[in-house]
Formats: sequence, C-alpha cells, structure tokens
Amino acid sequence: MSISTLRRSARETVSGLPPGFWWLWLSTLVNRTGAFVLTFLSLYLTLELGHSAWFAGLVVALHGLGGVAGSPLGGVLTDRWGRRPTMVTMHLAGAACAAALALVTSAWGIAAVVLLMGVAMQAVRPPINATIADMVPAHDVRRAYALNYWALNLGFAIASLGGGAAAFLGYRTLFLVDAVATVLCAVIVFLRLPETRPAPRSGPQTPTESAAEEKVSTLTVLRDAPFRTLVLLNLLVCLVFTAPWIGLPLTMADQGLSASSYGAVIAVNGVVIVGFQLLVNKFTDKRSPVLLLVLSSLLFGLGTGATALAGSSVAFAATVVVWTVGEMIHVPTNAAATARLAPEHARGRYQGVMGMSWAVAGFVAPILAGAIVDGPGPDVLWAATAAIGVLAAAGYATRLRKALAEDEDVVAAPVPVPGPVPSPAPAPVVVKGGDAEDSPART
Repeated sequence: MSISTLRRSARETVSGLPPGFWWLWLSTLVNRTGAFVLTFLSLYLTLELGHSAWFAGLVVALHGLGGVAGSPLGGVLTDRWGRRPTMVTMHLAGAACAAALALVTSAWGIAAVVLLMGVAMQAVRPPINATIADMVPAHDVRRAYALNYWALNLGFAIASLGGGAAAFLGYRTLFLVDAVATVLCAVIVFLRLPETRPAPRSGPQTPTESAAEEKVSTLTVLRDAPFRTLVLLNLLVCLVFTAPWIGLPLTMADQGLSASSYGAVIAVNGVVIVGFQLLVNKFTDKRSPVLLLVLSSLLFGLGTGATALAGSSVAFAATVVVWTVGEMIHVPTNAAATARLAPEHARGRYQGVMGMSWAVAGFVAPILAGAIVDGPGPDVLWAATAAIGVLAAAGYATRLRKALAEDEDVVAAPVPVPGPVPSPAPAPVVVKGGDAEDSPART
C-alpha cells in the first residue's frame, strides 16, 4: 500500500464529521494526555508512600468498583440533566479527586478519593457516547467512536511518557497536572460543545408512546432483550480483554522474563492502536456489526489463548498484536451497536448500562486472573480466555444477528445534527492528530 493511498485513507476517515465532534475529540485528547493518576498510582503507593502491593491492588480495584456505580449514574444524569452539564460536572469532580491525591496522605483517605474518582471518571463516559450518537449521522457513528477511541489511546501513550518526569517532578506534581488537564477538558466542553440531548417529542402522542418516553429506568433498559444480550456478551469479552493486564506480567515472570521485557511487550498494544486504528477503520467501514463482533471475539480468544504457547518476548508481543486488533474492532463496533439499539430519549441510560459491564470486568477480572495464576496456573487462565472468546463469538452470531441486521436498514439514513453547531476546529489540528489510546483497562 502506497503512502498516497494511506494519506487518502486517513483523509476519508476523518472527513465528513460535524465540527462539534472534533471539539469533543480534542477534549478527550487533552484529558487523556494529562491522565497520570491511574498510570502511576500503584508506583506512588508502593515506592513513595511505602504501602504494600496488596494495598495498591486494593486501591486500584476500588477505582473499578466506583466505576460500577458511576456508569449508571452518568447514564441517568445524561438523559435527565443533559449531556454537557453531566460531562462538565464529572470532569470537574475527577479533577478535584486528582488534586486531592496530591494532598491526602492517609491510606484510607487515598482509598476513598480513588473510589470517588472511579465514580466520576466512569460517569463521564455515557454523556460522551450519547453526544456522539446525537450529533453524528447514523451511518458514520462507528467511525466516530473509533476516532474518539484513537484519541483516548493517543493521549494515553503521551501520558505514559510522563514516567520519566516523575523522577524530577514527583508523583504529586503529576497528579496536579492531571487535575489541570481535566479542568481544561471541562472548559473545552463548556465553551465549545453544544447540548445535544433530544428535545421532548412535539405533537400528539399516544399514551403508550408518552409513558415509554418518560418512564425509562435502568431496570427498563435491562428488560430490552437484544440489548441485555449485547451487554452480557460484552461482559464476556471484557473479562478476556482485562485478563492480560494482570495475567501477562505474571506469566512472563514465571518464565524468567524481566519487568522491562513486560513493559516493552505491553507497549505494543498502544503502538499498534495509535499507528493502525485509522487503517483498521477503513477496512471495517460498512461491514456488518455482527460479523465484526464475532471476528473481534475470536481475535481476543486467539490472542490470549496463544499466550500459553509463547516462550519469548517476541512471541508474547505477537499475541498482544492479535488481541489488540480485536480491541480496535470491538470497542467502536460495540459502542455503535449500543447507540443503534438505544431509543433517542434513553441513550444515556443505555450507554451507562453498557459502561457498567466494562467496569464490572475491570473489578472482577484482575481478582479472578490473579487467583487462577496462583492456583491452577497461567495455562488454565489462557485456556479459559480462549474458551470465553469463542463462546462470545458464538453468542454474537446466534443471538444478535437478527436484531442488529434489522437495525442496519435504518442506519443508511443520516440523522440531522441537533442544536447549534460551533465554529469548526482548525483542520490542521485534526490532520496532525491523525499523523501521530482508552481501553477499559486504562481508564
């Protein structure tokens, strides 16, 4: 593939989206570029404050537990209060928590702050995803989610380079920088992003339509059978995706490989996403969402399962490449499928419930992975992830084919962009970003 072909593909990937999306994209990039807390929290707790590795793991798990509550909370606020005020409020709450970590020194004080940070950081995801579904034409939604995910990973990659700065500035300074970046993100959203929550439906409505629009709760969302199936299958995929972040370093250490070797291997994940997400978008564009979800589940199962056969850093890196491609396909496709199944007036709640599946996996998978490695051994862990990946693929193929295929008939028609549109973001910002990562495990 020639350079000119790659450039043309990149231009096609970023073209045709509304200006408001690019302000949201920019706010995501700014936020993740300064996201130092989770990246260095365990090092701060063990090396700086002298806590045990057990306590550091508990604190990180509390962040995931906070996300379990934060995601549905953010979904409810998104639909009741609005997309923009929910984003601004939760960004500012996250910034306050990051700043508090630079000041709080007691063990349980830190644990409480991290728990609240988990609530705030996960609560901001439903309004972001709902805003994208509101403002982007339906046939471009998956591409928009992929681009926003790319911004997450690009920002994460930049933030990861802050490890060297920690030696000179100190962890507390990095946490303050995180707070400032999150405040700047909130300012961008407040000043440049329009409110996109659909207005109440005008005109006469039947009593059934009116009741359906007003009385939507989390339980109502969970009664939606196709969406409930999508959430449960996504939970399986999330368990597989989260397992390597705990099991891989333990497996490599069990084979005598150093921590630096693991650092180089896991860095492949971010490099592949930043370097190839736009190209993957080109190949997946217009493909059946069921086909993509089946393919991504199989790639997750194959990549993680093959970890049991790896015996060198190069082989471990190759397994990371396989499941990273699955990640690049799955995350935007799943988000777009959620947006397609959600009614306009309940997009926040639907995204909140879906986000809860990521948060539950982020809390449960590390505990299960560690217990399996310490008990039956790493090979059992990787055999289990391979089996779960295949099970999820079979579920997508058999349980969701009809629901998502029927919905594809509606996707061809563009959806008008609601609300006032801000002045366009300068094109060079977008193009330069394209020349330059969140996965749930990094959120």
